[in-house]
This record gives sequence, structure tokens and C-alpha cells, in this order.
Amino acid sequence: MIKKNIIFELLLIEKLKSGDPGSFSDIFNAYYKDLVFFAYSFTHDLSSAEDIVQDTFIKLWEDHEKLIVTVSLKSILLKTVQNKCIDWHRHRKIVNNSSTYIIDNSPLYEYDTDNYILRSELEGMIEKAIENLPEKFKEAFEMNRFEGLKYQEIATKLNVSNRTIEVRISKALELLRKSLIDFF
Repeated sequence: MIKKNIIFELLLIEKLKSGDPGSFSDIFNAYYKDLVFFAYSFTHDLSSAEDIVQDTFIKLWEDHEKLIVTVSLKSILLKTVQNKCIDWHRHRKIVNNSSTYIIDNSPLYEYDTDNYILRSELEGMIEKAIENLPEKFKEAFEMNRFEGLKYQEIATKLNVSNRTIEVRISKALELLRKSLIDFF
């Protein structure tokens, strides 16, 4: 019986090497379940085990012309699955370490819900306070703070003196402080 299996396997390998899809199907049907159980013993995750075995068969088909079998095809497939399981574990370890690092070092985790709500409310109040500034003050303030323009550049754009821009921005800041005093 063992000799018959070896001869059957050798025939399948020769057909596979010549590109016969039927032999690939026969090999797949003969070994798939055993390989999935073997992979599952490493991963303890059926979906991952199935993915690993499917990758193994894809690799077998891609390399079918170069296939060299010295022991048995099943032993080659088992060794390939084992190596892919080791790679899977390494990848999982890297992902877990990365996730832990991100969680431990993420600025998002430095804020609790209360701080987030306070910050959100403050941003809303600042936006509203800026909108309520007199137009000339608001324009000079936004050009300086949001567009990054220097006083002289703003003065040139608005065709006013440098001192006028200083006064407008100073007045804008004073009005913003007064309107946000309750928040601080």
C-alpha cells in the first residue's frame, strides 16, 4: 500500500511539473485537510491556518516546473507550512509590539474624555470670538495668525501703516481675552 502511494505521488509530481491542473487538484484534495490541521496546531486560528495552506499551494503551483522532491511531496508541503507558520508568528509579534507602542506613545491617549470636551469647547469659543471681532481687527489678526504674514506685509496689503496693524492686532487680542475670560 505504501509503495502504491509513493508511485501515485511520483506520477502526480511528474504531471504537476508538466503543468497539469488536474494533478494540482488531486494533490490539493489529498493534502489540504492534513495541512490545515497541521497549520492550526501552530496558529490556533482556523482562518489563518487556511490562509497559510492556501499560500503554500499557490507557491507550489507557481514553482511547479522547478519542483524537486527528494523525500516526499507531503513532507515538502509540511515543511513549507511550518515555515509559513513561523513567519506568521513573527508577523503577529511585530504587529502586537507596534500596536502596544502606538497605544503607549500616542498623544490621543494622553487626553481623557473631559480634556477632549474642554478642548473642543474652547476651539468653538475661540472661533466664535474671532468671528465677532470688528472686521478690520479680524482681518489683520487672521492675516497674522493664520496666514503667517508679518505686520509690514499686512500693512502693505491693506495699504495702511505698520503702526495701524500693530494697534489692530493688539486690540483684537484684547477683545479675544475679554470674550474668553470666563473660559480661563
